[in-house]
Amino acid sequence: MKAPDGATTGNSVTGGAGIAVGERRLHPITPLRRAWAPIAILVGWAVHDPDGAQRQVTSLATTTLLLGLAGLLVSAALYGFLTWWFTYFAVTDTELRIRTGLLFRRTAHIRLDRIQAVDVTQPLLARVIGVSKLKLDVVGTENKDELAFLGADEARALRAELLARAAGFAPETAHEVGEAPVRELVRVAPRMLAVSLLLSGGPWLALMGAVAVPAFLWFLTHNVWTVLATALPLVGAAVTSSAGRFIKEYDWTVGESPDGLRIDHGLLDRMHETVPPGRVQTVRIEEPLMWRRRDWVRVELDVAGSTNSVLIPVAPRALAVGIIARVLPGVTVPESLSRPPRRARWCVPLWWRGYGFAVTDTVFASRHGLLRRSLSLVPHAKVQSVRLLQGPWQRVHGVADVHVETGANNTVPARMRDLDEARALLASQAERSRTSRKAARPDRWMS
Repeated sequence: MKAPDGATTGNSVTGGAGIAVGERRLHPITPLRRAWAPIAILVGWAVHDPDGAQRQVTSLATTTLLLGLAGLLVSAALYGFLTWWFTYFAVTDTELRIRTGLLFRRTAHIRLDRIQAVDVTQPLLARVIGVSKLKLDVVGTENKDELAFLGADEARALRAELLARAAGFAPETAHEVGEAPVRELVRVAPRMLAVSLLLSGGPWLALMGAVAVPAFLWFLTHNVWTVLATALPLVGAAVTSSAGRFIKEYDWTVGESPDGLRIDHGLLDRMHETVPPGRVQTVRIEEPLMWRRRDWVRVELDVAGSTNSVLIPVAPRALAVGIIARVLPGVTVPESLSRPPRRARWCVPLWWRGYGFAVTDTVFASRHGLLRRSLSLVPHAKVQSVRLLQGPWQRVHGVADVHVETGANNTVPARMRDLDEARALLASQAERSRTSRKAARPDRWMS
């Protein structure tokens, strides 16, 4: 995906300052983002050797210290400016090309037909300034390529152009396609999100630990400073974990567009993400214990080559099932699942009741968990391999596990099935996957 250092940009006509025709620079505010690198090196040295750093600073005269700080600021500004000046990007007929490097040139060639998602991110300060960061999910790469920063309008226009080009539109018409229209499907109310976090159990367990651990330390030491030094971080962690999720998932909106499902969220840092069509490997429906009276669920995804994982942080089950049908067309969530045979209790006491399994014409469905239920749905066309596993204790009681593996390097098991049922499932699932892949639609944008 990326060319080695020193790779050329191909046959391109160059204009002034060595910039190829059609190439563009990032937003002029970008140098401020990169200028911190020299300062970070100095801070890292000071943290690594604080005594030596203090001796060096105290030994300098005031004039020398001021000149040094001025030189550091100038160096940081020059570094930020040069890294920005020698960074260009261009959209050609077949790829997005990004050139970087002052001494060692580096060119990234991102094929347009391999782009599966283009996300727009706006950190808080970027929102104030009016710039955005463009992140690209590309098939076959773990890390996202990014362009930071672009003007907010330019980022949206470039995103629309890249999606149109990835969909197969001709270069001369891609600009005319514009941003695909979005129809809102669901918006999570802040009150519902806050209540769901309080009912999830995690904050309360953390607070219980923040109370129990300091109390135990007080019983042992009777030292108030030891108790405070332990209690404050624990309480802070319990509060910030929930507050962080609330800030990140605030105003969560899911919309439908021709290029996939659009997800917008964030109170401080605003995120605009896309669930690529046809790339979803697994859908998980999470149901914490204290959500069941309200019939609320959380929906998560495994997307091949993407870090996007949450589809809906909280929603009524009926609404969530409707959204899942948009992600996996033709798929219905099984209403009832079969439990393992009763003899499985000797292999997994008590917890065996949380296991469930079902196979429909479209999905392999498996559930686990008693306190927090998790139902995984794997479309047959996304199953890459099927395995039967049986431990020594399982052989004694005639049960086995059947594991299906997907393209997202994820494994979904059907636990504690009757041995004859597991063997039959192994053969039938392999056949279902083979025939489903032949009938599956191609993973294309705006299809």
